[in-house]
Amino acid sequence: MHAPFLILETGEPVAPLLRHGGFARWVRSAAGLAADEAVVLRVDHGEPLPDGQDGFAGVFVTGSAAMVTDRADWSEAAAAWLRAAHAAGLPLFGICYGHQLLAHALGGTVGDNPRGREMGTVAVRRLPEADGDPLFGAMPSAFPAHATHLQTVLDPPPGAVRLACSAGDDWQALRVGATSFGVQFHPEFGTRAMAGYIAARADRLRQEGSDPAAMAAAVRPTPAARSLLRRFVRRARQAPH
Repeated sequence: MHAPFLILETGEPVAPLLRHGGFARWVRSAAGLAADEAVVLRVDHGEPLPDGQDGFAGVFVTGSAAMVTDRADWSEAAAAWLRAAHAAGLPLFGICYGHQLLAHALGGTVGDNPRGREMGTVAVRRLPEADGDPLFGAMPSAFPAHATHLQTVLDPPPGAVRLACSAGDDWQALRVGATSFGVQFHPEFGTRAMAGYIAARADRLRQEGSDPAAMAAAVRPTPAARSLLRRFVRRARQAPH
């Protein structure tokens, strides 16, 4: 039996998408994990974090509508736990809020994206620094990914390697050390989820000068981005613990 993966659930999807399950379910499904191969903790609801990092193959940290800069008690507690997990060499994969939380935990700075909201299926560019990376080394030089965020990593943690960027975000993906990864985009999103987010934010998008109809029409599958989750699972299971 494989050791389970821990999924730290930090929020939930917009209301119209809740009928399709929460972020943890989406991550687990996209990562190819069976129900008994994952332990889910709703840290934003105050569920206690494990006493240590033993017994897990790796950790996923989900997205959230919360803001890392709010420094909520549950978020800061999760950051402290992730800092210890990183030091212990436990494989970590943060998504959107989880990406920002991991960067914050390891000494980076998170804040409002100076370019504003990034939303929709965006073009992500793999950077030369990703050559040979265990997750991004096999990615195409450019690939589509689903994104929805207002905050971003402004300054990376010490020693972070920048793996990918987009027109709307310089730090679409990073690695710290050998086993901690963060992606600003949502590899777990399917086209239905991305279209649902655009619909839910349509009024705000119009107020910000964007065209939600055009954005929705541009939504397309993102198989390369999605493949990162299963690649992380394989890599984590091979890592010594």
